[in-house]
Amino acid sequence: SVLQNYLDLHRHAAVRARLLGESGAALRLMVAHAISGSGRWQVRADPQQAKNDSIARSVEAGAAETAFRARRAEIAALLGLSDDRERIVEGNGDSYQTVAIFARLLTLSDEDVLRTLSLVMAETLEAGSAVVEGVGVHLKLDLRGEWQADDTFLELVRDRPAINALLESVAGKAVAEGNVADKAKTQRQIIRDCLNGSNGRVKVENWLPGWMEFPARAVTAHGTLNSVSECKRVRELLPQA
Repeated sequence: SVLQNYLDLHRHAAVRARLLGESGAALRLMVAHAISGSGRWQVRADPQQAKNDSIARSVEAGAAETAFRARRAEIAALLGLSDDRERIVEGNGDSYQTVAIFARLLTLSDEDVLRTLSLVMAETLEAGSAVVEGVGVHLKLDLRGEWQADDTFLELVRDRPAINALLESVAGKAVAEGNVADKAKTQRQIIRDCLNGSNGRVKVENWLPGWMEFPARAVTAHGTLNSVSECKRVRELLPQA
């Protein structure tokens, strides 16, 4: 065992020293480690844990998640993995599997390796974190035309001032002030009518509440959501944010 330790450390030192000058191999090795794991790597995909079935169905049906599933299937095919794999990143610390992924990546072009890396990074991005907010701001992400307010979203807004603020942003100040004393249910229905162009309301296209913007904005003066607070916290770290 002592001899093995001697050999292990010298072989380790030699390989990692050589790796310093092999950026292509290092990139592929890093991606393989992120996907499969090792005794030194523990990377986990975000579980996208929904608080209820309604939220889970809403996210699952969204354009963003649909596009993500399609890209995941493409990357699974590139790596020779099952096309019905729920996640690409399923690290279990199996060194043999890590080498198998590494070997596959060695056959791919730099472009395909970077596409794989993008998928792996996106799959392991932590929901509800400051990182999501920071990256969204950096990318100047605009969800108009991609995200649409659904019943799940509207029913989750329980704060009366917030509902009225959303009504104002979609229907205008006069409508909001005229219905400020109405029940939340009534105001939600007016928002739906504006978004659908029903019950005599002019249809509003590509509406986006401040909560879904990057950077996120509070819709009322009192109370903020975590995403708004995190956005404020990290925005100053980013150039020209």
